[in-house]
Amino acid sequence: MHNTNSLHGASTGVLMALAAAVLWGTTGTAQSLAPAGLSPLWVGALRLAIAGVFFALLVAWAGRGAWQSLARLSWPHALLAAVCVAAYNLSFFAGVKAVGVGLGTAVAIGSGPIWAGLMQTVLQRRWPTPVWWAGTLLGVAGGTLMALDGAQRMPFNAAGIALCLLAGLAYSSYALLNQQMVRQVHPGAVNLVVFGGAAVLAVAAAAVLTGPWTLSAGAWGVMLYLGVVATGVAYLLFSNALRRISGATGVTLALAEPVTAFGLAIVVVHETPSVLAFLGLAGVLAGLGLVIWSELRSTRRA
Repeated sequence: MHNTNSLHGASTGVLMALAAAVLWGTTGTAQSLAPAGLSPLWVGALRLAIAGVFFALLVAWAGRGAWQSLARLSWPHALLAAVCVAAYNLSFFAGVKAVGVGLGTAVAIGSGPIWAGLMQTVLQRRWPTPVWWAGTLLGVAGGTLMALDGAQRMPFNAAGIALCLLAGLAYSSYALLNQQMVRQVHPGAVNLVVFGGAAVLAVAAAAVLTGPWTLSAGAWGVMLYLGVVATGVAYLLFSNALRRISGATGVTLALAEPVTAFGLAIVVVHETPSVLAFLGLAGVLAGLGLVIWSELRSTRRA
């Protein structure tokens, strides 16, 4: 398998990454519709397990070629990516519990693109363009305003902030590792290994930290949506996007996630955001526009 370097390929990659972010943005609303009582750690673990089953079925449907492509898989990279996915789920939920949803989401999602830009520079020796940095920082600032709008004020918690920063680092590390693997191996097969491994780690951690889980019949529909659509389909789109665009750009385009959550909060939950939140929305959209323009311009020059 080869990377598609054309402008058309990059445009397709951008759309796939945005579609993945839109699906991720439905997670909060879906969880709000679920019956209360299930630990957030179990929500994260079960969605990974369901996504693992989704990828197993996908690879079985794809046929022998998908299985044979695993011969080219870098198993150290795959295991490290699985650790990153599990670490993201656990540290994000723990960090949000410590510092609040607004601040925790802002730190975790906002730090991801910055981590990715720095790691891409160090590991791949590819310094993102000044336009990319301008768009990323503008988008992060806008996303922070949106996330903090109306958020419950909680005492400063250094450990909680550190966990949210760890979540951003884990997510961006997964993205860069995943990009290297899906350019050589079938994306479904890569994600089967990564999410299968992450599910084992996350389920074990949830069992140790919170004890056994109980899930009502009404909650299974929400969990299936979270596992199949908001995780399985979303990460399949994201993996295919990373075959066409840079890892740093893919992580930044995830800032479309809070935009989706913002719209759903208004339409479904009937929230009333402040003017500051709408300014943040404008910042995110402008930042995403700059990042997309930078990515397409770099592709055109290449």
